[in-house]
Amino acid sequence: MTNRPAPTLPTPAERRRLREAASLSQAALAARMSVTSTTIHSWETGRATPRGRALEAYASFLTTTAGRPGPAGKPVRTSRSQAGTAVKGAEDKARGEVGEKAEAPPEPARAEASRPRPARPEPPRPSPRPPRPTGATPREAFDALYASCAGVLVRQTYLLTGRHTVAVESVERAFQLAWARWPEVAVDRDPAGWVRAAAHEYALSPWHRMRAAHRRPATPGTVLPPPRGRADHDLMDALLSLAPRHRRTLLLYDGVGLDLPETAAETEATTRAAAHRVLSARAAVAERVPALADPAALHRRLDALSPLEPATEEQGALIRTGGERRVRRWTRSAVVLTAVIAGATAFCVSVAPDHYVRPPAAGEAITGVPPHAGPGPLSEEDRSLREKLREHPAAGPERVRPLPR
Repeated sequence: MTNRPAPTLPTPAERRRLREAASLSQAALAARMSVTSTTIHSWETGRATPRGRALEAYASFLTTTAGRPGPAGKPVRTSRSQAGTAVKGAEDKARGEVGEKAEAPPEPARAEASRPRPARPEPPRPSPRPPRPTGATPREAFDALYASCAGVLVRQTYLLTGRHTVAVESVERAFQLAWARWPEVAVDRDPAGWVRAAAHEYALSPWHRMRAAHRRPATPGTVLPPPRGRADHDLMDALLSLAPRHRRTLLLYDGVGLDLPETAAETEATTRAAAHRVLSARAAVAERVPALADPAALHRRLDALSPLEPATEEQGALIRTGGERRVRRWTRSAVVLTAVIAGATAFCVSVAPDHYVRPPAAGEAITGVPPHAGPGPLSEEDRSLREKLREHPAAGPERVRPLPR
């Protein structure tokens, strides 16, 4: 089979001109392309380049608008109605590899995934914001990014963890990390995807199991409304019963709406492994909730399970300032700890000996010298002399009396 050359795209400015010539807004073109308006904006500004089916669909739209003949070959599919077929193709390719059958789902799930399904409706998205001027400050750009995707990320992390506090904390930490690395995030081709990956990584961290709050049952309704019925509870239980990597892959593919290569790239897996995980997760969910055997129904239920929580730029400013305070606090703590270690080291150096002190040698017995002798017993002459001295007047009380003259 001969591969077709990848279609070429005009300049970013020409892409925007062609869209405006077709009297389409970014939101309308995004709905036609089954992507977000943020993705269309990144394509028109040159920050990102479409790939795969999105590239073919976008090139077909631009060539049709410009009046040029479209690329030869089959018509490009602009919707994800055949996503199950793509998953099936990747899965069939994986089965041909030696030793790669660990995560293959049962045959009914493969047949279900390979069956064409109708186009899935796009989830409700916030109204597209007008593009900010080029001279926008980093603070304004960060606040706009928070307002555009924070609510969606809270919903996604809630579906990953089933805990409202962990979901909100994960999104806050992800945005604080994004602000700390803003020079890197600002030039990324998909800043929202960068923050989403950070939030998902923090939400699925195994260290949360050691927290005291994680050992207690979750209390729904504290931040987001709880599941509304028995069906929602069953779906949430089915999601939480999946392995973390399968749960995240299913959410990205059937919940967020990413293509299979993008899902594999974000989960740091191969395309075949991502296809296996999607099929396995679908089979597990369908086993617990038979009504969700259809991927389109699963997509609708994932969107309706947790409603969108709106976010504002003022909340983004609070997250940003909170992250700055946290960085300052950790910096001060590091400086204090370094000063304490330096002081302890200086004290030890000052009191430590600065030269070698030779230890005293062990004592040895001296031979050949007579030992010291004490006084012996008194002889008869010594005793008489002692008595004489005691009887002498100088030894009696007369010695303290003056002599008469």
